Amino acid sequence: MKTYVALLRGINVSGQKKIKMADLTEALEKLGLFSVTTYIQSGNVIFQSEQNDVQFLSNLISKGIQQRFGFDVPVLVITLETLAAIYQKNPFLDRLNKEEIETKKMYFTLLSTPPDEELVKELRSGFNGEEEFVITKNVVYLYVAAGYGKTKLNNNFFEKKLKSVATTRNLKTVIKLLDLSGLNL
Repeated sequence: MKTYVALLRGINVSGQKKIKMADLTEALEKLGLFSVTTYIQSGNVIFQSEQNDVQFLSNLISKGIQQRFGFDVPVLVITLETLAAIYQKNPFLDRLNKEEIETKKMYFTLLSTPPDEELVKELRSGFNGEEEFVITKNVVYLYVAAGYGKTKLNNNFFEKKLKSVATTRNLKTVIKLLDLSGLNL
């Protein structure tokens, strides 16, 4: 049995695609997932499965939500180890630990597919704002000095520029998901 994290994009935002977490938990358990735990209303789920294919699990959850709740929700499933590696490889981690930058302004935009290198180069060359970002094959590490609500570098921006379905979580959520999973960093 392996532990996974499912990140649902766009549920319970501005009154759209409403799903109660108890209903989501029940729906996922009916799909054959085990030890389902949700965190806050924005679609963060920890679960266990005997299945080893994250794409299969993403599709399973997405189709299950479509059937149960009647709307499409992009779902990104990653292993717990992948989430831990994303946290540990954060290029801003040293500055965060030294309190040189604020933790509440650190975000992770997780990508469903690796971005094309040409698109990454184009994005880097055309950017000169005060926000900072580092793009890897599965995540955009984003530090927004003015706050996420004021940046143009949001989830939709990176999806459009990198041509990859994405979902964004703040540092607090990533840490909480790791804590809830029982993984000690």
